[in-house]
Amino acid sequence: MRTAILIPARFASSRYPGKPLIELRGATGVAKPLIQRSYEAARRVGGSGDVSVVTDDDRIAAASEAFGAPVIMTSPDCGNGTERCAEAIGQLGDVDLIVNLQGDALLTPAHFVEALIAHMREDREAQVATPAVQLRSADVRMLQREEAEGRLGGTSVVTDDRGRALYFSKRLIPHLPKGALDEPLSPVRLHVGVYAYRREALELYARTPPSQLELLEGLEQLRFLTAGVAVDVVEVDRPPFGLRELNNPEDLEPIEQALAEAGLE
Repeated sequence: MRTAILIPARFASSRYPGKPLIELRGATGVAKPLIQRSYEAARRVGGSGDVSVVTDDDRIAAASEAFGAPVIMTSPDCGNGTERCAEAIGQLGDVDLIVNLQGDALLTPAHFVEALIAHMREDREAQVATPAVQLRSADVRMLQREEAEGRLGGTSVVTDDRGRALYFSKRLIPHLPKGALDEPLSPVRLHVGVYAYRREALELYARTPPSQLELLEGLEQLRFLTAGVAVDVVEVDRPPFGLRELNNPEDLEPIEQALAEAGLE
């Protein structure tokens, strides 16, 4: 099964314009642009196959080529990373499995992606897979405080008994009654925005208009669910460092701290 990892990146982010080119310092104080750090994260995946940056912006393309990343140019009309990956498959040749490692997911551990690839190899019926980690109750309390202050700190997911997603939300789900956080581990699972798709699932996605839920939540994966495509949720072990994406300028400091804790140069 030939696999390609794509890193969709756009310059015109509504919350943080130009963030793929924002430089972040690692454990040794070396500064690298976000897109380079995401590319290096993809290259750490065992059996990663081809890794390419997918963008519509010449500045991101030039920066990527400068550190040796192949680039696939796509239309500026792509509404999200999954649409960008769907457009890029026409330039990939004979590829069976496409992994979407988002351009701001520089802290994604290699074993998350390896678990997705292994799942798709073992279950030939699976069309889409994505990872999740079970949160500690202390982490959920922190997210509850952020939510109460009007800040959304991640995406949570609930599944059926087969591990297929029932729903994703930027709110904490499921409902947590009194006593639900008394144990060290909570019932809440944090969704990590990495995806593995069969080629046909991406092609279907590109033909399907955005759903109301996708637009309300701002979560691209909900298009699969509303179109009747199962999304398998693969449980992965939480790394010892913090998982955080670069969405706002205030995320810079905690991400650089996590890079140092992970020992990433």
